Order: sequence, then C-alpha cells, then structure tokens
Amino acid sequence: MRNKVIFLAFMALAVCFTETSGFAATEPTLETVQKMSIDGLKAQLENSDVIVIDVRTAHDWEGSKTKIKGAVREDAHNIASWINKYPKEKTLVFYCK
Repeated sequence: MRNKVIFLAFMALAVCFTETSGFAATEPTLETVQKMSIDGLKAQLENSDVIVIDVRTAHDWEGSKTKIKGAVREDAHNIASWINKYPKEKTLVFYCK
C-alpha cells in the first residue's frame, strides 16, 4: 500500500478547468500535480475543505480491501460528466492504483 501514490490536484482544479470548455489550456501533468503521501492524506481526512475522489477502475475498486472512508468514487475516463459538481474552492485528492 505504501507504493500507491495519491495525487493532490490544485485547489479544486480551478486552474485546470474553465467554465466554458471544462478544461484549461494547460492540463496538469505528473510533473505539475502535487503528490501526497498516505500519512499526508490521513492528516487531511478530517478537513472539510478536502474531497477524496477514488478514480480506480471498477475492477480495481471492487477487488480492493482498501477503501478510504468518505471517498467518492468517480469514473476517471469521464471526468467532464462529474467534475463540475465539486465546489471549486475545495481541494480534490484523487486516489488511483
């Protein structure tokens, strides 16, 4: 479990998404997205400004014994259908395999 990486997107992805197209001109990359350790995430789980989004595939999610309490599961392949339902002032933490 320690080798799993949790990506911390910029504050509510406000810099990544615009109201007109849904995506900013510059999309985040592995180099520009902040990474968070498991311990770092544990420290943030009680923070009401943090939303944890589990973007693992259905297969990986269903087969996993590890689930983050309070995390919301979303389809990583269909971001445009759900990203706007999260407040832009919140910090979104994406959990993946």
